[in-house]
Amino acid sequence: MAPDHQRGGATRRRGAALEDAILRAAAEELRASGYASMTMDRVAQRAGTNKNAIYRRWPARAALGVAAYRHLADAQLQVPDTGTLRGDALALLRAANTTWSSPQGAVLRDLLAAAADDPGLLTRLREQAGGSSTDAAWLTLLERAVARGEAAAGAVHPRVASVPMMLLRGEYALRGLPEVPDEVLTEIVDEVFLPLVRGRATDAEG
Repeated sequence: MAPDHQRGGATRRRGAALEDAILRAAAEELRASGYASMTMDRVAQRAGTNKNAIYRRWPARAALGVAAYRHLADAQLQVPDTGTLRGDALALLRAANTTWSSPQGAVLRDLLAAAADDPGLLTRLREQAGGSSTDAAWLTLLERAVARGEAAAGAVHPRVASVPMMLLRGEYALRGLPEVPDEVLTEIVDEVFLPLVRGRATDAEG
């Protein structure tokens, strides 16, 4: 009998390649049918693997669902570099707004709706919200601003970096808008984020 990796005339995927295939399959299931209809069986079939390979990495459906969304979001995230903090912040916030009003955003809204009846899913979503690639992107913007002399070093802080996205999420959650108007994004940057960044310099001096 041929070894496992030679059966079917194809090399069996392992490690990062297999994880990527599973996450892509799960993301496709989320987009096609929503979280409520996503099953480990369907993801395994779409990924061309078996359920055991999935359960070894993601022991619960909630963990896989959130990881698949994170995979989607990370693949599309690009950190702008316009030359100014204001330009970078607006560009990154506009990109997030476009994403959340797209089919990918519908996946996140579906996960959030399902979380109302699934405490484990809600916990996973909260865990993924912290320390995400998006947070890292905002910290990168702040670090560049410090290097350009636009901000004090004290502005490079996780809570400062999280403010624009928290406010954008609030617009979607509280107002139920299909897409947040651009003037609101500008207000978030000009009236909240940039004054907060400048205030960190005042705090440091005090």
